[in-house]
Amino acid sequence: MAIDRLILVIAGSFILISVALSHFHDPRWLYFTLFVGANMLQAGFTKWCMMSIILKKLGAKPGQAFS
Repeated sequence: MAIDRLILVIAGSFILISVALSHFHDPRWLYFTLFVGANMLQAGFTKWCMMSIILKKLGAKPGQAFS
């Protein structure tokens, strides 16, 4: 799977998990949701994403958006 799709899967998973944790555990987990969303927004404008760097080092093949 390419880095682009991995990032979408990871970000989506983080958001769903943090929303569930905020519902069942503590509402402050929504700050994590906010953090993930802000990182996605800045990556869209700057084309720089820390997760893409980590995935490249782990050997994921490059995609179109973060190559």
